[in-house]
Amino acid sequence: MEFTRIVALRHGETTWNQDKRLQGQLDIPLNERGHWQAARAAEALRDEPVAAVYSSDLARAHQTASAIAALKGLAVRPHVGLRERHFGDFQGRTWTELEVEEPEAALAWRTRVPEFAPGGGETLLQLRARIAAALDEIAAHHAGEQIVVVAHGGVLDMVYRLATRLELRAPRTWAVENAAIHRLLWTPEGLGLVGWADRSHLDDGTLDESAS
Repeated sequence: MEFTRIVALRHGETTWNQDKRLQGQLDIPLNERGHWQAARAAEALRDEPVAAVYSSDLARAHQTASAIAALKGLAVRPHVGLRERHFGDFQGRTWTELEVEEPEAALAWRTRVPEFAPGGGETLLQLRARIAAALDEIAAHHAGEQIVVVAHGGVLDMVYRLATRLELRAPRTWAVENAAIHRLLWTPEGLGLVGWADRSHLDDGTLDESAS
């Protein structure tokens, strides 16, 4: 059986990441460091075969994917199914604000209650189903090939759980850093984990503040 190799990344940094503000499906662009991280990730993948580059349609992911696609002579293929979890009423707020204003809801979120959703948002159960369906749809078109998928922290957390068969309520013990590289194998039976949280391309230099 042929498998699809997936290189998965979280988007580069945004100012809201720095502020620990929940972005959800609000369309926040990369900041300067985020663009630097995207360029570093692209360089790390320069010599690898890539058949296609997929991305969430939100700007921060699409901008990150565009840096990678440009080096490959490819166009980014946006996919709404790769969007971050919809945080509903939590979007645009910080954890500090939520813990003061809505402590019970904040606790349900932090303890990963599968059926909980902020007003107008998604549950973890809905997110898992959406991400699994999106990856199945994308990867099925690329049997025997390697693809890049750029998404979000909540999406990558769910990808790890799908690949390792972990429960939704299991505490996170794995990193989901901006622009780190994760590797998976997909078959119709599901995902398998090959490597996680390679950030070596982000360790060998610092952002040149004079760079455009």
